[in-house]
Amino acid sequence: MRYGVIEQMRQQYPVPPMCRFLGVSTSGYYAWRKRPPSMRAQQEPRYEAQVRAAHERTRETFGPERLQKELADRGVQIGVHRIKRLRTKLGLRCKQKRKFKATTNSTHTCQSHRIYWTKILVRVNRTRRGAATSPILRPMRDGFTWLASRICLAGS
Repeated sequence: MRYGVIEQMRQQYPVPPMCRFLGVSTSGYYAWRKRPPSMRAQQEPRYEAQVRAAHERTRETFGPERLQKELADRGVQIGVHRIKRLRTKLGLRCKQKRKFKATTNSTHTCQSHRIYWTKILVRVNRTRRGAATSPILRPMRDGFTWLASRICLAGS
């Protein structure tokens, strides 16, 4: 990491003072520059492409564990933690299932719940002998509200 910073800033500042400031040796920096890329650094672009392709192939729904199995089926041996790191680096995320959303609005202005209770009152009142119901309506802002059912006895 320190050598990378020195590499980026070596056009603006001299190398020896930067090495002293960052606490590394100048010879270590120059040896790092001549060193060939590591095996991991050489594999990284190929694995990035394979992880991205597998992510798209699975409709962006597989997590790292399932993605590892998918890649293994295609002959790519890669660890779960490496897949996690590459996905983070590439900004790949799974599509999450949508959370349950309640579709019932208890403050709506629909009359369905009032009609339901009125039907129950009618049913109860019809079971009484000679009884029938007559709704008492009260005008409201959103229509009429059922206040109660009046019982009309036969003969009265």
